[in-house]
Amino acid sequence: MNTSPLNTPATGLAPYGMATARVLLALIFVLSGLSKIGAADGTRAYMEAMHVPGALLWPTILFEVGGGLLIFAGYRTRPIALLFAGFSLVSAAIFHSQFSEQIQMIMFLKNVSMAGGFIMLASVGAGALSLDARAQKAPIFQ
Repeated sequence: MNTSPLNTPATGLAPYGMATARVLLALIFVLSGLSKIGAADGTRAYMEAMHVPGALLWPTILFEVGGGLLIFAGYRTRPIALLFAGFSLVSAAIFHSQFSEQIQMIMFLKNVSMAGGFIMLASVGAGALSLDARAQKAPIFQ
């Protein structure tokens, strides 16, 4: 039996690894959402060129920034991670399916890889350094 400190989720380095993984997975969405605010007209035009209604721009920004911050904090991690996994796969299929272009293939694979990370996060939860973990330890009546 391996007794490495990395093998126990609540001890050793595992809580820091989980927190780091959450932040790294969420970072691209927070930054992407914020950049869409500064380039709203161009982003809307790109969405419409890809046959996505421009009316989805602001809900997308809210989801990317808000959901990303929830993943950062580790709050409602499992359902938000599943939503991000689906969002990543749908985005890959809509925006990055021109496989004859190398950069599009790379972007497609990036999205698929992120979906895998989010599915894993949904499976294992936020970890010990999260608001989800604090909520589980809090007494029912305070």
